Amino acid sequence: MSSTFDRLNNWARKSVTLKLFVIGFLILLLLIPANMLQSLIRERESLRNSAIEEVSAKWGLAQTIGGPVISVPYTTSVIDSEGKTISRTGYAHFLPDEIVIDGELTPEQRYRGIYVVVLYQASLRINGHFGPLNAAALQIPVGDLHWEDALFTIGISDMAGVRDAISLVLNDTSLQFGPGTVTHDIFSAGASVPIDLSERPDELRFAFNLQLNGSSTLSFLPFGKETRVSLSSPWTDPSFEGAFLPDERTVNDEGFRASWKVLHLNRNYPQQGEGAYIGKAADGRLALNASDYDYNTKAYQQAANDPNAFGLRLLLPIDEYHKSMRTAKYAAFFIFITFLTFFFIEVLNRKRLHPIQYLLIGAAIILFYVLLVSIAEHLNFDTAYWISCALIVLLITGYSAFVLGNRKLTFLVAAMLLVLYGFFYSILQLQDYALLLG
Repeated sequence: MSSTFDRLNNWARKSVTLKLFVIGFLILLLLIPANMLQSLIRERESLRNSAIEEVSAKWGLAQTIGGPVISVPYTTSVIDSEGKTISRTGYAHFLPDEIVIDGELTPEQRYRGIYVVVLYQASLRINGHFGPLNAAALQIPVGDLHWEDALFTIGISDMAGVRDAISLVLNDTSLQFGPGTVTHDIFSAGASVPIDLSERPDELRFAFNLQLNGSSTLSFLPFGKETRVSLSSPWTDPSFEGAFLPDERTVNDEGFRASWKVLHLNRNYPQQGEGAYIGKAADGRLALNASDYDYNTKAYQQAANDPNAFGLRLLLPIDEYHKSMRTAKYAAFFIFITFLTFFFIEVLNRKRLHPIQYLLIGAAIILFYVLLVSIAEHLNFDTAYWISCALIVLLITGYSAFVLGNRKLTFLVAAMLLVLYGFFYSILQLQDYALLLG
């Protein structure tokens, strides 16, 4: 009996196959905390996003600018099922022939705890003109249109970001915008001013300035037959987004300048229509339509919901959580290579390591990612990576010296770890060829 037990014990200590099975089981066991790392990163990223939303809600959310639009009320009479005549009021909407927007974005970084929030102040000069308002195309009887009660409206997705009063110059007449929109056919948020179009002028030239606070993103809706937008800013990391990229752009160490030109032929709705005709033409996805308003967050959905919106986003140069997540996805690979190294040291040098010792080494590798995330929240990612790398390499190397009792093998472990972490760092710096090199 004793002899059988001794033989089994001796086989268990010397069996390479059993050792491989044990190491495989330990790797699977360590995948549990490795997957929890990704949950930790997502949780920290969620806290960062909550901080950004909190600051943005008080300063100004991502802004989308639409219009201007001239809306003319009209009255129609319909007969209901009981034979009674009911009067209903609708709105005919007219878009401008030309919109020219020239503006500057002054970026600002603010902090909520350890998190950075990118804000901006936009100074926009908006001018253009309306041609003859083609009511005949709408097939509305002329007598039903109330031209004297027309409205001049602009859409602003977050009115909390408006910094100054908005003064309109319309054919040499000065007017003041008031808050809100009378009709929600086109915009659910914005500013409007009543205008009298009883004389039906052939041309309406308009000009106004818009001082606006916002965060991260600024977008525009191409409501003109020709919409031209020029923006400049000292921010060096813009991301141009939406349906149209800039026709011209310059990005350097001093900032960026970009200009767009969009024609009415590039979108899917005409220059005039009744009711919420723009939302219908765009499959109900117009960014400033009431259906896109979230009353819980008091914000509009992303301007990308409107297939014709275009603009830019002010990016932070480094997203530490994105890089940390990329790094954490390779945790199993790091554990496998490290365990494989120690396994070959065992086999080739007749050193015996207990499974608990493998488990401790694996725990040290997991600790690298926790250190990386926590340090990267305070320093830049590259510095955090090498600090975490140095600490873990020293920890595993010191433990290896104690366990292996061989200086040469200890140096081998240290060299393997440095090569592994150095190689993976080079992969992180690549974008187009990261998969190929990996």
